[in-house]
Amino acid sequence: MPDERVDARRTALARGLIREMQPAFGDPATLRIALAGEEPAPGGRVGPGGAAHADAPSPGPAPAPRATVTLRDPDAVGRLVLSPTADAFAEGYLRGDLDIGGDVVAAVEAGGSLDLRRLRPTAMRRLVRWGLELSRGTPSAVPLRRVAELAGAPHSPARDMAAARFHYDVGESFFGLWLDRRLTYSCAWFPGGTAPVEASDRLDAAQEAKLDLIARKLRLAPDTRLLDIGCGWGSLVLRAAETTCCEAVGVTLSERQATEANARAADAGLGARVRAEVRDYRDLAALGPFDAVASVGMFEHVGRANLPLYFRSAFDALRPGGLFLNHGIAGARVGGRPTGPRLRPRTGRFIDRFVFPDGELVPVDEAIAHARAAGFEVIDVQSLRPHYALTLAAWVARLEARWDEAVAAAGEEVARTWRLYMSASRLGFQQGGVDVCQILLARPADDGPATRPLRPWW
Repeated sequence: MPDERVDARRTALARGLIREMQPAFGDPATLRIALAGEEPAPGGRVGPGGAAHADAPSPGPAPAPRATVTLRDPDAVGRLVLSPTADAFAEGYLRGDLDIGGDVVAAVEAGGSLDLRRLRPTAMRRLVRWGLELSRGTPSAVPLRRVAELAGAPHSPARDMAAARFHYDVGESFFGLWLDRRLTYSCAWFPGGTAPVEASDRLDAAQEAKLDLIARKLRLAPDTRLLDIGCGWGSLVLRAAETTCCEAVGVTLSERQATEANARAADAGLGARVRAEVRDYRDLAALGPFDAVASVGMFEHVGRANLPLYFRSAFDALRPGGLFLNHGIAGARVGGRPTGPRLRPRTGRFIDRFVFPDGELVPVDEAIAHARAAGFEVIDVQSLRPHYALTLAAWVARLEARWDEAVAAAGEEVARTWRLYMSASRLGFQQGGVDVCQILLARPADDGPATRPLRPWW
């Protein structure tokens, strides 16, 4: 068969497969799929020969979809059709086999609801027959360049360092395009009534509000000493030193983050009171005692098995009566059932392979149990779950607004990874599958419980 006839046949097969697969994603008003060069189908199913099937519904006006997925070519369809899983679509997006237009959250939601049981038996037979024919001439996928391949025991110091650097060492120039001006890479705290479309413009103020809330909860003052475990690029230690004149030490596993934090401290004239260094949370003894300890967005990397050691390390770093604020993403219990240890277990291994290797979540009540076992008193627990959905909406909007710069800074594969990951995470917080909580704890005094006011002071 001449090449042009082969190409025409493969294109017809790809179009037919897409049309047969469309109903498996649910409501076409949410997501429609198309082959590059054609409009998403409003209705009906067309077979490889180009003629509409007798059982196809009559086409009619269709609302504009919230999201569209455009598959690049028949090869992209051939790689997906025989394994139409959420992970396969995610990897296809990272590779460039498909593009997502419109609302990425809607696309993720539709992908998560993929259910082949929605298809009629005739459609299933066509998928198998046409899919096998198309796949015979489909080349293997080009391997993705950035995949986490960690060695050693999970959550050992060396592997934790490798995992942290895999995620964070993408580059400050990339993160700086869509984070706030302080490079605060954790949930912000928005004013009441903030809508998702407003979150991007309010992000800088909301991040400072979160940092100030932490400072108030920890009762920071000029005569106090703060330790930030997992300090990132130094947003908390710098803000706290600016506003309360406390001494602040940050530790991180990323040398690039520590270097940036120290440079920012020097530029702000805070080098005498603020420093960051590369250090594991299991190695804090040399830093001396602190009046307050914070851990913001680092808890997710610890691992369930290491939680007793984590909380005990924070406990030992505090003077008697000192305060510890743990701010972290937690597994949520939906209908009394925990969502599981991985960040998004229903979507397979996407986050573990491409975003947060070894990330592990536990429900907040389990974290509190470990904190109590380490010797802490519990003062307060506050969920910020709706705020993280807004934070992620802001980050994605900012990333999309500076897309070309993001691709230039870190490469298209990285930019696509973060766009998809943050959109999926936003959906998880909106639906309640994951939570984020601030747990305020106190180390008891030498002669009894920690002294505290009768009412919250923040």
